[in-house]
Amino acid sequence: MVDKILNFDNTYLTLPQVFYSNVNPSVVPNPEVVLFNEELGQDIFGHTTNPQEWSQLLSGNRVPENTTPFAQAYAGHQFGHFTMLGDGRAIVIGEHVSPLGKRYDMQLKGCGITPYSRRGDGKATLGAMLREYLMSESMFYLGIPTSRSLAVTKTGEKVYRDRTHDGAVLTRIMSGHIRVGTFEYAHYYGSPNDLESLLNYTIKRHFPSLLHSNNPAAEMLEYVMNRQIDLIINWMRVGFIHGVMNTDNTSISGETFDYGPCSFMNTYDLNTVFSSIDTGGRYAFGNQPTIIKWNIVKLAETLLPLLNPSQNRAIEIAREIIDKFDNLFMERWYAMMFSKIGLIKPATGDRDLVDQLLLAMKSFELDYTNTFTSLKRGITTKESPSQQLDPLNPWLTNWTRRLEESEGGFLAAAALMGKTNPLFIPRNYFVEKALAGADENNYTLFNQLLSLVKQPYSSSNEIEKYSYVPNNYDHNYKTYCGT
Repeated sequence: MVDKILNFDNTYLTLPQVFYSNVNPSVVPNPEVVLFNEELGQDIFGHTTNPQEWSQLLSGNRVPENTTPFAQAYAGHQFGHFTMLGDGRAIVIGEHVSPLGKRYDMQLKGCGITPYSRRGDGKATLGAMLREYLMSESMFYLGIPTSRSLAVTKTGEKVYRDRTHDGAVLTRIMSGHIRVGTFEYAHYYGSPNDLESLLNYTIKRHFPSLLHSNNPAAEMLEYVMNRQIDLIINWMRVGFIHGVMNTDNTSISGETFDYGPCSFMNTYDLNTVFSSIDTGGRYAFGNQPTIIKWNIVKLAETLLPLLNPSQNRAIEIAREIIDKFDNLFMERWYAMMFSKIGLIKPATGDRDLVDQLLLAMKSFELDYTNTFTSLKRGITTKESPSQQLDPLNPWLTNWTRRLEESEGGFLAAAALMGKTNPLFIPRNYFVEKALAGADENNYTLFNQLLSLVKQPYSSSNEIEKYSYVPNNYDHNYKTYCGT
């Protein structure tokens, strides 16, 4: 039954062999599907299915007959340092084409050693895979482009990190796993023909509107830059911190993926960083725009031979594109922030209103999500602002006056704020409690969080108790990548 609904068509294998290695997943002793995404399964397969029928395939124990699994080769700048990489613990089982004609990579993460594992064991822990499942689903329902998780399957093995953990495999679904680091690999380790093949394949798969462009490399560079700008602004809209924005974790398709030491910010602070491996704060919340621009520059460097035969002219073309970044980002970022405070038709001076709010939030250590929730609730119910917002009193006067003058008044502002500001995010304290429970085979809290991430903009009685965390909990909190 499982094989009948899998419609594999592995076009990535038409690329030169240098871009991948054929490899099968490792066999595990006792696979058990502990989470299966019925909604996603319905979308990509066209009907529901029995998760336990999938346990052998989702664990990697059985490979369908109609596919050839592969691990991808790529390079990347990790914390600014260039290195050769590749899928060290992930294997693409195949490219599934849905009944509606959409193509998805179906990848098993944590399924064993590949030719790119270096000194790693190729395995994943249950907690890390549950975190990715929860976070990727949260991003999806927040309306942010992302990979998604089809399943988490316990393997029956033990995996050692800081201690012994249950092993697990995550089944990740994504429109494609081509990265900035894939182009770096082609440029630095492949031939000119390899680079051109990768460009042509990427455009055909992800940007078919550019197929007849006069300069495909230039237009793809600009297209990718715009997608990444929109992605990072969406992250900042909801207070998301990716935690490890290396070039190998920057997708050409513009989707969020590789949820390792990721988290959501509670108290507003541009310097917020939770990743245990980001000791210098390179990927802190407020640094994400600068880093994505840096990553786009690295993409541009790989494309120089394809931008123009003359290196000088190629550099000029790349610079002309990347020089647009700052203005584009600031315009779209302010547009997003205007929506967060309910301004439908911004006017001169409204940027100051945004800047003053964020300055006050930083000074008084206000919660990022709850502040905007309270603002919206205040103009909806006409109640006095919550005690949390007392420090904003001078700003509140100017803001409410501005809304009174704006088109649609408070009603229109509240509607816009409701679509822009989530009421619920998976906060670190509760995520860790949920993962600790799952480690003891108690999924009660995890399932509660999973139900809430599916309706982040809807008010419910359950949301309030997950909106606040113990004082100072985040001060010493760290997230880990799970490798």
